[in-house]
Amino acid sequence: MSGSATLDRAAISRPALAGANAAGPLFDAKVPSQGYVWWYADAISDDGKFGFSIIAMIGSVFSPYYAWSGRHSPHNHVALNVGLYGKGVKRWSMTERGVNALVQSRDQLVIGPSSLTWQGDTLEIRIQEWAVPIPRKINGVIRLHLPAITESSYQLDANGRHFWQPIGPSARAEVRFANPDLSWQGHAYLDSNWGIEPLEAGFQYWNWSRAATKDGAGIYYDAILANGDESRLALQFDKAARATVCEVPPAVELNRGPIWRMPRATPHPPNQAPPKTLQMLEDTPFYTRSRIASHFDGEPVIAVHESLDLQRFSSTWVRCLLPFRMPRRSGG
Repeated sequence: MSGSATLDRAAISRPALAGANAAGPLFDAKVPSQGYVWWYADAISDDGKFGFSIIAMIGSVFSPYYAWSGRHSPHNHVALNVGLYGKGVKRWSMTERGVNALVQSRDQLVIGPSSLTWQGDTLEIRIQEWAVPIPRKINGVIRLHLPAITESSYQLDANGRHFWQPIGPSARAEVRFANPDLSWQGHAYLDSNWGIEPLEAGFQYWNWSRAATKDGAGIYYDAILANGDESRLALQFDKAARATVCEVPPAVELNRGPIWRMPRATPHPPNQAPPKTLQMLEDTPFYTRSRIASHFDGEPVIAVHESLDLQRFSSTWVRCLLPFRMPRRSGG
């Protein structure tokens, strides 16, 4: 990745403002006009055959409806994005709902028929959604067990408008679904992002990945800001979720998305075998998610990786496609 300057990441860790504190996620966050907050979770089964990603959003950043509305009322644009991965069980859903479908409290976020509830050291995610484009039920429960919480958040841009908190870098997931019929356990991850302006106002592009390591977890954030500068961060977490800032290696190109040809890259040590895509989980015009074989701080890892192109996202042709994958319901 190229840019005229690189943001100094070691100096800007700070207490959480929106995502979570020591007592758990802060689901009662108030989002300003133009802003957003989301809570993201993913997991891969211990046998590598299954996975999921969940994004609970207030001020849905990828919503064409939120953009077309002028982004004045983020609480009127909420959604639970669900992706289930694996042979015979793949599902995808992202139904946007209005403010009447949203209920917030300190420990619970309700979006329509689905909810996220914090109980002790466990996040319980109850999902009742419909998949698109083929209408099929998504009905199940995910429990994320967090042995430790990371309270520090990190500024992602130079202007202090976008933040990220890796709440639970080393979690465990229990997955039980009736529709599709699915049950597994695996390593999981939980974080939160929030900001006071649209993502495309702060960024052109980013690559992000997280991986379980022998001592905890490792995360790369590698972004190009709207002004062309770089924002690069590597964090190594121990099992108590304490973070150490590491050197970010040069970025290496990955193969493009097979359908939409999205450019993809990842930080990778130059003296190791090149990274390899193991499975494409999502391939869209502006976003990809995959499992890759890579290295973190010299250790071989299997990482969950994503690439996001916000210049593509901002194009008219992409926004006109989005309603086919992101229907909106005015009620609950």
